[in-house]
Amino acid sequence: MLGVSETINTNLGIVKMRNFTEEQVAFRAEFRKFLEREVAPHMPRFREEGIVDREIYRKAGEQGFLLIWADEEYGGIGDNDFRFEQIIMEEVARADCTEWFPTLHSRMVGPYLQRFGTPEQLKRFLPKCVSGEAILAVAMTEPDAGSDLSGMRTNIKDMGDHYLLNGSKLYISNGINADYVILAAKSGGAENPHEMALMVVERGMEGFRRGRKLDKMGLVGQDTAELFFDNVKIPKNNILGDPKQGFKYLMRGLVEERLIGSTTYMAAAHRAFDITRSYVMQRKAFGKTISAMQNTQFKMADLAAQLNAMQDYLDLCVAKHNEDALTPVDAAGLKLLTSELEWKMVDEGVQLHGGAGYMKEFEICRLFTNARINRILAGSSEIMKLIIGRDIFSDNYKPFLDQ
Repeated sequence: MLGVSETINTNLGIVKMRNFTEEQVAFRAEFRKFLEREVAPHMPRFREEGIVDREIYRKAGEQGFLLIWADEEYGGIGDNDFRFEQIIMEEVARADCTEWFPTLHSRMVGPYLQRFGTPEQLKRFLPKCVSGEAILAVAMTEPDAGSDLSGMRTNIKDMGDHYLLNGSKLYISNGINADYVILAAKSGGAENPHEMALMVVERGMEGFRRGRKLDKMGLVGQDTAELFFDNVKIPKNNILGDPKQGFKYLMRGLVEERLIGSTTYMAAAHRAFDITRSYVMQRKAFGKTISAMQNTQFKMADLAAQLNAMQDYLDLCVAKHNEDALTPVDAAGLKLLTSELEWKMVDEGVQLHGGAGYMKEFEICRLFTNARINRILAGSSEIMKLIIGRDIFSDNYKPFLDQ
């Protein structure tokens, strides 16, 4: 279902849509083989155990599939083109390996080290992340701090030669597997609710412990956990950037995080469309296939049109992001629309599967339960609407026809 290659004019000049380079085409082919060989055969066990083998990361690192943007001196290929990660997300969805989400490690968490790390920190942390020896997680969410980080209670105290960290984090993806956790904690008083620090908390630090592996509705093969910090000594050379500017650092990462989410949602929606199409072409009712019925054709036609249009918009946003021109409002709108469209696709997919769609043995059932979180994480649909609405009614708003 992914859109065809084409060239369009934008205010950025000529942007080529889905026109991947020869290197990227070869990369896709190799990554597809890797998934088929090393990941897909083990996914049933990963889902049963609720965690992916750490060895998968090491094997991916050996093949050059992690932190592609990292400079060669750290083991990467030094190419920051977002389309490499787009390929990874599309292929993971195609192979039905969604619970192994290397993009979380490579493109959601890793760039915090790139953007705010010192040369010493890059040399210390990046090579192990590129090789897959060390697995990354990011820890922001708490019971009273989800979309509103000002409610965060986890805090650090300056003790002179180190910081003292106390608090807890909830719903942390890669929470069990992670070796390095990029963590946000309050560094100011109550009068400065947005004064935060970002730091690297390492596996084995005294006072750092992991709680239970959480039992989720969907994405059951990916480990999600509670994390607890009791007087953890954080060396000052584990702080990323200015210990008072962590909130701003997190906001800088949200545009790409929402683009990552949108790319994932669209890949899953295309996968749901394709397996639903195959199913209705085989299933019969009243002496003919479901696909021969007008209701099915109308529903699938409507979904195909929306998916193709949204994919073209997503690809445009990827091109804009590669030119550092994707705005927070753009990203919020994209995240809102793609997550809602994915939900519509999986819901219709279950409906068109009939009773089979409710059975766990059918992939559409898993896609349905996996998708439910996507209108919540990385900012709920309601928060996305709030961001867009504030922009509409700001003094800087300019009507489209006046531009």
